Amino acid sequence: MFFYENISPMQYFKDISEGIRSSLKGLSITLKHLWQARHRRRQIYVDTKSYFDEKNGIVTLQYPKEKLSTPEVARYKLHNEIDDCIVCDKCAKICPVNCIEIEAIKAVGEIGKTSDGTSKRLYAAVFDIDMAKCCFCGLCTTVCPTECLTMTDEYDFSVIDIAQHNFHFANLSPQEAAEKKALYEQFVREKEEAKKKAETEKQNQEQENKNVETPENKTETQAKPKMTFKPKIKPK
Repeated sequence: MFFYENISPMQYFKDISEGIRSSLKGLSITLKHLWQARHRRRQIYVDTKSYFDEKNGIVTLQYPKEKLSTPEVARYKLHNEIDDCIVCDKCAKICPVNCIEIEAIKAVGEIGKTSDGTSKRLYAAVFDIDMAKCCFCGLCTTVCPTECLTMTDEYDFSVIDIAQHNFHFANLSPQEAAEKKALYEQFVREKEEAKKKAETEKQNQEQENKNVETPENKTETQAKPKMTFKPKIKPK
C-alpha cells in the first residue's frame, strides 16, 4: 500500500478520477478492437495500393490450420532435383557458409541426360544441404547450369533435433556408391595396363626394326668410297 505525504484531499481524488478515466478509455479501445475482430483482414502485401486501407479486422492466423501465402520469388528451403544434377560442384564452391557437401564418383561413360539434354558423367555419392547453416542468399541456385537446385516456398521446416536440418539428396546407397567407385578404379587400371602394353609393343617393334638388316639398310650402311683427286702434273 502506498501512502501519499503532503498531498491535499482534492489532489488525491483528482488522481483517482484520472485513473478511472484512463482505464475506461483503454477498455473502450479494447472493446472496439474486439468488436472489429469479427471480420478477418485480407492477406495483402505492401505493394498493393489498398494496403494501408486495411485498418480493421483480425490478423492473427490459426497456425498451422491457416498459413500466410508466400510470394512467387520466395527464398526458403532448398531442393535439388537429383535427376537433373550433373554434380558440377559449383553450388558448393560458391556457398559462403559451406552448407553444401558433395562427393562425386566418375562413371566409365555417359550415364544419362538431364531434362535439358546435358550429359551426365558423374554419380552423386553424397549431396547434403545443411539448412541450419544456410543464409538463404540464393547464390547456389544462380550458378547451377541445369537449374536443378531451387529455393522452394516451404518456410516451416522446424525440427526438435538440429541434425535433422541436414537434408540428403543423393540417389545412391553407400553400397552402390562403393560399387561404382570400385568399377571406375578397375576401369582406370585396365586403361593404364592397356596403355603400358601398347607402349611395350611399340618399343619391341622399334627394337626389331633396328635389329633386322634389309638390303636397303645394307646399302645405306655400306661405307661410301672416298673420292680421290689425281694432281695434274705439268710437263717440265
